[in-house]
Amino acid sequence: GLRIHEYLYFQVLSPGDIRYIFTATPAKDFGGVFNTRYEQIHLVPADPPEACGELNNGVFIQDQIALVERGGCSFLSKTRVVQEHGGRAVIIADNAYDNDSFYIEMIQDSTRRTADIPALFLLGRDGYMIRRSLEQHGLPWAVISIPVNVTSIPTYEMMQPPWTFW
Repeated sequence: GLRIHEYLYFQVLSPGDIRYIFTATPAKDFGGVFNTRYEQIHLVPADPPEACGELNNGVFIQDQIALVERGGCSFLSKTRVVQEHGGRAVIIADNAYDNDSFYIEMIQDSTRRTADIPALFLLGRDGYMIRRSLEQHGLPWAVISIPVNVTSIPTYEMMQPPWTFW
């Protein structure tokens, strides 16, 4: 499994204009780990974006991965909402859309609740660009591959977002 301060990577396969490898960080002390590699799975933006309660598009999140926005409730609460809707994992993007470098450590809240699905933190700029691309194309979700083993990819083939400093 992954430890804190390690990164986990996923690649957007579709839509093509954001076909990049994105970097995320796993939650520090809650949530599961990826025991399976998903070659093609839907990344579904939650509706409402903060996912602090019942989801209007929960049926589309079942057996897929939810893209959620930070804010409104704890990281753990969001993870539990997605888990209750049958999601396989949650990617929580920072609500600071200009954040392109600062990873937030997602920790357990003060409740004694747990979550079993993986929870990842995504930079605000990355989350914003993914959501913006989906809106521009009128798509309900992106198709991603997760996790991606970047050590097996030659550096010249690493397609990182052009707005991210590596």
